[in-house]
Amino acid sequence: MIKHLAVFLGSRDGNDPALSRQAYEVGKGLAERGVELVYGAGGGGLMGQISQGAIDGGGKIFGVIPRFMVEREWGRLEGAPGMQTIVVDSMHERKAMMAERADAFLALPGGIGTLEELFEVWTWQTLSLHGKPVGLFNIDGFWDPLVEMMDRIGEAGFMHGAAKDNVVIGDELDDVLARLDAAR
Repeated sequence: MIKHLAVFLGSRDGNDPALSRQAYEVGKGLAERGVELVYGAGGGGLMGQISQGAIDGGGKIFGVIPRFMVEREWGRLEGAPGMQTIVVDSMHERKAMMAERADAFLALPGGIGTLEELFEVWTWQTLSLHGKPVGLFNIDGFWDPLVEMMDRIGEAGFMHGAAKDNVVIGDELDDVLARLDAAR
């Protein structure tokens, strides 16, 4: 079973309150399943919600945040039981440490930072730089346009079908975790 899941998601709340509630539930669900949340240690937005859910569920949290974000007070640094926060010097260090710690990766709704993190680990997987599974948690169809774009990229000959097929896409936590685990 996956023990350490890196989750990429928005540092903002977005316009749909259901996304915040779902991020909280994912954090709580990970805690209940004994899966450590590995994330960017943000204190606001969906990042704050998922970490609060994990805290409320009594889970383990491994957060990695660059110093400049701490200086801007964007992080969740308080010492909740089961929470470890590492402060690093750069975004590159943050992503490398999260990738090293994780058994798998999952993207929840977010913006360009979420996309950048998702595409990086997916690219690394496609290039066989790691064998860890990558997934999209498709809350209320949030990722549907991206999935359509993935199909279009494949149809245009810029991506092998296996690259898309290697991405786990779902909207139920148990299902997504089980398929990520099976892909390891």
